[in-house]
Order: sequence, then structure tokens, then C-alpha cells
Amino acid sequence: MIDPVRAVGAVVGSAVGDALGAPFEFGPEGAFSARFPSAGHGDEMCGGGGWDPGEATDDTQMAVLVGESLLECGGLEPADVFRRFQRWAAAEPKDIGLQTEAVLSSGDPWDTAAALHFQVSQRAAGNGALMRAATSGVYFARRGRAATMDAARRLAALTHGDRAAWEGTAVFHELLRVALTGADPLAALPDILAEVHPDHRARYATVLAPDWHPDLATEFNGAVWPCLGSAVWALRTTTSYEDAVRAAVDLGGDTDTVAAVTGGLAGAVHGAAAVPRRWTRVLHVPLPGFGARVLRVEELTELARRLSG
Repeated sequence: MIDPVRAVGAVVGSAVGDALGAPFEFGPEGAFSARFPSAGHGDEMCGGGGWDPGEATDDTQMAVLVGESLLECGGLEPADVFRRFQRWAAAEPKDIGLQTEAVLSSGDPWDTAAALHFQVSQRAAGNGALMRAATSGVYFARRGRAATMDAARRLAALTHGDRAAWEGTAVFHELLRVALTGADPLAALPDILAEVHPDHRARYATVLAPDWHPDLATEFNGAVWPCLGSAVWALRTTTSYEDAVRAAVDLGGDTDTVAAVTGGLAGAVHGAAAVPRRWTRVLHVPLPGFGARVLRVEELTELARRLSG
């Protein structure tokens, strides 16, 4: 049974993490705590780096597009999701991943664009599919493990041709599904890893192990493995939503996405009420290419409730 309060926590929590981390992207480790040394400071949604205070980035914008497609189509219609992505990308959002932009602007059909790009570039293991998966994770959670992991792979494959990105997104979907039932997602990791494609299982087992720390990462956290590993580490080593996303942003690097993934998991584990009101009050999600739409916490809450069924 999926808890709708946890579903709201996942969607809103991911968006808040995204907006909280955006001003610190590509900054050094510890920059967030240096500026806001204690929890509850009150001004952490500070903006900067081209972002207004509380403004969500492409992570949440794409997550909303996925969620709305699932609801309007009554399920996963990959071609529809891809068209929405293209419309959004053509409107020149403030930020868009290089991999995602290349695929969406290639002119190739939805079902071959990512694969064709990967054939040429051999680089498609970024976190750009993982970052947008909170809404789809909520939607497919009630369908069980196999269905939620399969849907994650299909959605990731729209923009990322490397199976590593598919598997990371599938693991996130399943962690979210477990958390949405009120169970412990960390305890479920051995069973989840057993469902990961054999070619990628060992690498995910490494970054999701209890003794792994982000300092042990062999790639920048813009890659899918250390991004997911860092989010799970932040969840594992804290006891509240706020502390988890603070820890994620403090890692530096791709702070908006690491915090978005962390926020989705922590929001599902701790529930919607755990996401500080002082952060949700200023949260807003512009949708370039879709008129002047700007979603705020009320719209995100309603979206999450509808996605959870």
C-alpha cells in the first residue's frame, strides 16, 4: 500500500533538494555548511548562480513533465514524454544537461535518438535520467518491483543510451517504492541489487554498500553511480529530511541533482511534514515551453497525490 503522504514527501522533497542545491552547483565541498552552519537558519533558499531563491532546475522541470505525461496518457507513452522533453528543451531552459540536450535536439526519432548518440559519443552514464525520476517512481510504485524497475529503464533510455543510467534509475525507483510502503529501503538493497543487470551489479553494489563514502567515488558525482551512492549515503548517515539534504549539498559538485535524488528518498522515508515549510514556501518550478506555468508547492502536492493513485 502506497502512503500518499510519503508520495508528497518524495515529489516535494526532491524539488526542494533541487532548489536548495542549485546555487551551490560545482562549488567546493562544505560550502553550504560554511554559509549556513546550523540547521534551522532560515535563509538557506538563498538563490544565486543564475537561480532565484527557491527556483527548481531542469531536474524538477523534467520530473513534472514525466508526471504529467503519465497522468494524461494513463500510463507510460514514451513518445509523448519525449515530445514534451523536446518542447521544453526548445524553449531554452536555464539549464539542461549536455547529454540530454544532444539527444533531444538531434532530430532523430524518440526510440533511436539516445542509442544513436551513445554509439557515437560512448558517454551516456550521467545522472540526467536519475534526477527526474521522483514522479515516475511514485506513479509506478503501486505496480510492484518488476514493473517499477522496468518503467525506470524505459524512461531513462529516452535520453541515455548507456545501460548504467537505466540501472541506476531502476534502483532509485525501487528504493522509492519500498520507502513509500513505510518499509526501510536500505534494508531492501540486497534484494534490489539482485535485480540489477549483471554487467552493472558490481559497481552499484560498491557505491551502495554501508561502508562506502562519497570520498571514495572514482568519478564526479554528475555520473549516475556516485550520484545515487551519495544520495543513499546521505539517507543512511542522517535521521531527518533536513539533515539528509544538507549533507547532500555539502558534498559539492553536482549539488542540485545529488540533493534532488536525496530529497526524493528522504522525503519518502520521513514524510511530507518533514520537509521544512520555510523551504517549501518559496519553492517554484517554471516550465519553459509551456506558457507561463510556474508550479508551487500546492501544485506539486496535488501532482504527487494524483500520481500515487
